[in-house]
Amino acid sequence: MWQYGGPAEEQEPIVPLVESRSDVPVTIDASLCIEGCTLCVDICPLDSLAIHPESGKAYMHVDECWYCGPCAARCPTGAVTVNMPYLLR
Repeated sequence: MWQYGGPAEEQEPIVPLVESRSDVPVTIDASLCIEGCTLCVDICPLDSLAIHPESGKAYMHVDECWYCGPCAARCPTGAVTVNMPYLLR
């Protein structure tokens, strides 16, 4: 699944960015996310969200989530969706 590019000593992982992932607790619609906005990142108690250095948009960089929801509530455009497991609904 991981791809590596360049000489063996560099070994930087190249992971393609996808517009939407459904296998993570929080998904961010890149078309709605405001470049440079950090509201969801700032409020996440687990620091699960980050700003991608190239796109300037939020993404979930770890798969841990408390499903608490302030990231989605604070997003001014509705780009953040918390995918609640069925048993927690």
